[in-house]
Amino acid sequence: MEADSTDQELSFMEHLVELRSRLLKASFAVLAVLIVLLPFSRKLYATLAAPLTAVLPEGSSMIAIDVASPFLTPFKLALLLALILSIPVVLYQLWAFVAPALYRQEKRLARPLLYSAVVLFYAGCAFAYYVVFPLVFGFFTRVAPDGVTVMTDISKYLDFVITLFLAFGITFEVPIATIILVATGITTIEKLKKVRAYVLVGAFALGMLLTPPDVISQTLLALPMWLLFEIGLLMSWILLPHRRGHAENDSEEDSPGQASN
Repeated sequence: MEADSTDQELSFMEHLVELRSRLLKASFAVLAVLIVLLPFSRKLYATLAAPLTAVLPEGSSMIAIDVASPFLTPFKLALLLALILSIPVVLYQLWAFVAPALYRQEKRLARPLLYSAVVLFYAGCAFAYYVVFPLVFGFFTRVAPDGVTVMTDISKYLDFVITLFLAFGITFEVPIATIILVATGITTIEKLKKVRAYVLVGAFALGMLLTPPDVISQTLLALPMWLLFEIGLLMSWILLPHRRGHAENDSEEDSPGQASN
C-alpha cells in the first residue's frame, strides 16, 4: 500500500513538473514575440487606429488624457498582440500535455478542432477589423451632435476595440462548440435543428451584451453567429456520421410516443 501511494505521489509530481515546463515554454514564446513587437508598438497602434482616424472629421485627432498613456497604451497593445500571436504555441504546449491521456479516436477529432479554433479566432478578429470597425466608427462620427468635436482618447479606444476583438473572436468559435456538443453526446443534430429560432434570438441577445450599445455592431455579431451555428451543424453531419444514427434513432423513438398520444 505504501509503495502504491509513493508511486502515485511520484506520478503526480512528474505531471506537475511537465506542466511547469509546458507553461514556461508558452511564457517564453509570448515574451519572445513581445520583444520583437515592442520596437514597432507605435506603428502597430497607428494601424489599429486607422479605421477610426480614416473617418474622423477634418481637424480632429486622437488624444491622450493620462500622462503615461502615450507609452503604456502602445505597450499594452504589443503585449496583447503577443498573446494573440502566441496562441498556436500555447495551445500546442497544452495539447502536448493533454494528448497522452486521450484515446486515438479522441485525438483524431481534437487535433483538427484545435487547429480550426485558432484559425476561426483569427478570422473573427480580422472580420471585426476590416468589416465592423469601418462601419461602426463611421456611424459614430456621423451621429455626433453639432458643435461636438470627435477626439477619442487612445486608451479608451484600445479598450473598446479589444472588447470587439474578443467578442468576434469568441463568436467565430460557434462551429467548434456545436461539433463538441454533438460529439460528446450532450445533444444531437436533430435537436439543434429544432432550436434554430431560439439560437437566432439568443445571438441577438448575446450581441447586445458583448458589443457596444449600437445596432450595427450587434447585428454584425448576431448574424455571423447564426450562420456559424448552421456551419457547425453541417460540419457535425459530415465529421460525425455515427451521430446521425443517434439523431435518427431519437426521432424514431419520439414518433411512436407521439402517435400513441
